[in-house]
Parts: sequence; C-alpha cells; structure tokens
Amino acid sequence: MGDRKDLRLGKPLEDKLPFSLGVVSSGRFLHTAGITARDRDGEIVGVGDIVAQTRQCYDNIGDILSAAGAGWGDVIKYLIFTTDIQAFSDQTRELRAKYYVNRPAATLVEVSRLADPRMMVEIEAIVSLPEEAS
Repeated sequence: MGDRKDLRLGKPLEDKLPFSLGVVSSGRFLHTAGITARDRDGEIVGVGDIVAQTRQCYDNIGDILSAAGAGWGDVIKYLIFTTDIQAFSDQTRELRAKYYVNRPAATLVEVSRLADPRMMVEIEAIVSLPEEAS
C-alpha cells in the first residue's frame, strides 16, 4: 500500500469511531464508481432490505479491490449514500465493521433517492493501491 497515516487528534470521540477523521496517504489511487446492490447480471439484490443491499455493495467493492490487487486495509475513504440513514446506522453497524480495516475515513449521507428507487445504498471507495498492483 502507499504510505498512509491515520491522523489522531487526541479527542475522546476518536476512540468511539470505527473510522478516522482523516487519513494522509501517498501513492497510486483507485476511485470506485458509486457501487450499488446489483448482482453479476445487474439485477438489484435485497429490495427493501438495507442489510442485504449493504452486504452486496461491499461484495461488489471487494471484487473491485481484488481485481486491482488491493484489500480492505487499502481503503482510505468510504462515501456512503443511503435513503434511510437511521436504518443504515442501526442495522448495518456490525456488518460494516469488518470492512473498516485500518480505520479509513468515512462519510455517510442521506439522500431522497438513488438512481433506481429500489436502491437503498450506494458506496464509493478511495483506495491507496499497493505498489505492485497494476
């Protein structure tokens, strides 16, 4: 992975968060598109189920990381859009924890609608690629 440093400000809040308030990084970067809960054929997975949709989003991001020669520890920031911030926060906390390796920065935003009204979650990732990745 490129050089990376989790910024620590010394605030007690930081110990309660699974993500960093800031990450300093250098090297080569991968910026994903907004990744949604679609299966290999493009069909939406988990209509009405925010946990299933979130899991599918991360599965799809995992495929991208693998193709780029990277892993979860290389993600330096997530940008998450959801149509229900309360349900997302309450229902996906444990699921999300395993994808927050090395405490990436993160932003969570509630939106009124995504590209397809059956979608509840869309996630982007910024990844610091390992030097040997192509």
